[in-house]
Amino acid sequence: MNRIDALFRRLRSENRRALMPFVTAGDPDLETTAELIAAMVGRGADMVELGIPYSDPIADGPVIAASYTRALSRGIKLAQVFEMVRGLREEDLTAPLVTMVSYAIVHRHGVTAYLDRASASGVDGLIVPDLPVEEAAELCRLATERDLSLIQLVTPTTPRDRARKILASTTGFLYYVSVAGITGERREIAAGLADNVAWLRGQTDLPVCIGFGISGPDQVRSLAPLADGLIVGSALVRRLVGASERPRAEVVADIGGFVEELAGALRV
Repeated sequence: MNRIDALFRRLRSENRRALMPFVTAGDPDLETTAELIAAMVGRGADMVELGIPYSDPIADGPVIAASYTRALSRGIKLAQVFEMVRGLREEDLTAPLVTMVSYAIVHRHGVTAYLDRASASGVDGLIVPDLPVEEAAELCRLATERDLSLIQLVTPTTPRDRARKILASTTGFLYYVSVAGITGERREIAAGLADNVAWLRGQTDLPVCIGFGISGPDQVRSLAPLADGLIVGSALVRRLVGASERPRAEVVADIGGFVEELAGALRV
């Protein structure tokens, strides 16, 4: 069974929600990224979303876009990212890992080649924010053949007929974008979020996870009853600005402590 499916089956039996922090591969370097992933899982993360740096990110706000730029400026390559994941698996990391990746990268490397390398390295799924639902069925089929999940996004402005089509080619979990627009920290919960998530959960047995705009423990605590999992990105990545100029142990401890706060809020 795919690690993502196994995780949500276990969490549902325990009546718990998943915490999924986001980190950019290679920011500030891949050695730190590997330590951050291990530390986040050790401090309460259930799953980690790993951003594959891309020069023209589709849905990412300035904080994550800047982290991609930092990683690309250091020459991070996809093969190195997969090798890092493989190393984590060899060190017995068991938590699911999913990549946030542009379809331009998948296409450039070849769809089957990308999926084969992702699966062989120990990746469990992929989120492809620029993949139209009309073109998702084949990628979903190929990913499923390799026991990889294709996690797709629904936004507050997605028409419900289109949302049903997205659900039909989604595996692992559905990523509900809590706000219209790009990633970034928000202080207020978007109007209609609870109703939209409730409707989606009534349409599918897939877990529904909320991302975009979650800034800290208070929001995690407020959103926990609404969904099956919560994704925290910009609030975490912002803490990595200037990380290359700080001792690695200090950076890892800072991020681990923040994740522990989020995990504590989720489990109250």
